[in-house]
Amino acid sequence: MEIRLAQVRDIPGMIALLKQVGQVHHEIRPDIFRAGAQKYNEADLEELLKDPARPIFAAMDGERMLGYCFCVLKVTEGSSVLCDDRTLYIDDLCVDESCRGMHVGKALYEYACGYARELSCRSVTLNVWCGNDSAMAFYEKQGLRPRNIHMEMKLC
Repeated sequence: MEIRLAQVRDIPGMIALLKQVGQVHHEIRPDIFRAGAQKYNEADLEELLKDPARPIFAAMDGERMLGYCFCVLKVTEGSSVLCDDRTLYIDDLCVDESCRGMHVGKALYEYACGYARELSCRSVTLNVWCGNDSAMAFYEKQGLRPRNIHMEMKLC
């Protein structure tokens, strides 16, 4: 397995995995996520691949995409409230369902952490939907802990 920056030729593999993520989210929260939806389309992905502040890492076995990690470099400077900070936010990490349990996710996560260290980031952050118990367990196993909790009260 090789981990590298994603390329335009990887877009079909990314779209296949985005559909898997979309389905997981729909199953957890069908009141929020549409069935069959994906977060990014081909044009979105082409633009993301051009943005150095939004690296996408691809775990590859030859030409086959095993997983990806979409990241966003977040920099806070000069805020009157927040301390100056550099954080690598993991926007989306997905491992093909046929490869889960083969440490692809761990390798992608560790690669992202190494990249964050190279950029002098103070932390790596991400969000996990409540109900996505396997993702929560995976991230806790990697050493992540809750930073804040987004709450809701359904009114209808």
